[in-house]
Amino acid sequence: MPNYNDKELLNEKAKIFKALAHPTRLMIVEKLVNGECCVCELVELAGVDFSTVSRHLAVLKEAGIISDDKRGQKVFYSLKLTCIMQFIGCVETLLRAQLEAKIAMLK
Repeated sequence: MPNYNDKELLNEKAKIFKALAHPTRLMIVEKLVNGECCVCELVELAGVDFSTVSRHLAVLKEAGIISDDKRGQKVFYSLKLTCIMQFIGCVETLLRAQLEAKIAMLK
């Protein structure tokens, strides 16, 4: 049965999905599954400039997906919402099944 916070909860869930709705941000999340990374590593991985990566990281942090830890001049990021990889794995399974169905139709 719906309660008073259903709309607010849906809005908060939507913020998380919106934060993930960019290939670079998904790549960052998938990289952080293996452990924390320095911004410099993420810049190299993404192949874009520092300010672009910083904006993507800010979106992910605002959504509560990642956290940061400043150590001297460097900032390290880690995955805070670790269960997100189960969802991403589920999406990948669906995409593989859809691709296999399309290939089967073409045969």
